[in-house]
Amino acid sequence: MEIPEPGYHIFGMGSRRKLLYRGGALLDIATGEELRRWDVSSETIDTAEHRVVLETSGGTVTVLEDEESLRTEEPGGGEVLAGSPVRLPRFEGRYAGLLRALHAEVLVNIIPAGPVPCLLVYDTPWYRDAAMMCMVLERTGNLHLVADWIMSLAEVFDRNNAGNREPDNLGELLYMISLVSDGSHPPVPGILAAAREFEREGHIAGLTDGAEHPVYQTKWMKFGLRALGLDDPYEIPEVADSYSALFWMDWRDRHVPTEPFGERSRELYPYLAWAEAHFHGWPPPMELAGAAPITWEARASEADYGRMSAVSAGHVEARVSLPHTWHAAEMFLYLVESEQGN
Repeated sequence: MEIPEPGYHIFGMGSRRKLLYRGGALLDIATGEELRRWDVSSETIDTAEHRVVLETSGGTVTVLEDEESLRTEEPGGGEVLAGSPVRLPRFEGRYAGLLRALHAEVLVNIIPAGPVPCLLVYDTPWYRDAAMMCMVLERTGNLHLVADWIMSLAEVFDRNNAGNREPDNLGELLYMISLVSDGSHPPVPGILAAAREFEREGHIAGLTDGAEHPVYQTKWMKFGLRALGLDDPYEIPEVADSYSALFWMDWRDRHVPTEPFGERSRELYPYLAWAEAHFHGWPPPMELAGAAPITWEARASEADYGRMSAVSAGHVEARVSLPHTWHAAEMFLYLVESEQGN
């Protein structure tokens, strides 16, 4: 798959204002307002250090983020563009710079509506992507950035995928609730009641991404119940499920082998390949990583790719969005655990 040359950077980690740097200009993503424009002779996008360095007719200009703020540094003085602290671990080992960049791609996709797959093409959070983002935020001490959003959730299903009630949402929501509350949290009874509607011979099953994935769905349910310390009546079915290898967090021994994801699926939805490699202990699919931004998703059914015109017409035509948080989270979690020897 041909992905247009990205050549842009998104600023605004956590609750900060979301800004897009592209071609010498700094734009407000929400409004389209052009905040600054420079006469640029060269640019360097440094994803590991969360900055863009510009050589301009007036000298060197740097747009950067750190734990304290998003700001510019330039001759004659800079400007703070957004405050609000975030935690930005430096990490260690050979993947340290990549982990910092992936962490930022998760953080910039936290918007007022909650954590989204890609703020350029999605307006609402998806529970599956958000749960994976929360695993990253938990590891980096940034759960406070989504705590209010989790506490506000009242709907059992996100209904983002063609309006379907996807049963993996149940376990994903239980897990996220466990990060900020307990089993007495108001949505929990509704989640348990909804799970009973999907029960089949000791497990749960229904449509996720348009197909039944009973192993994946039941594993998520068990994971969420355990996280909240609730009774777990479910058994993982011994059936083939192409999504089984996407759930690498536990129960890896409960898996009926299936064909790996094909090349086309890996290219369009690279988070599938990263999760599968994590599950099986395969080498990391580093070929499924870009430059800046690093992560992507293409030709998703519910994404509004017309909004990629803020970047380029080529991205609209290719129907690709970068960065993407499920991809970023899967990469991050695989690599950080490999560094720790887990």
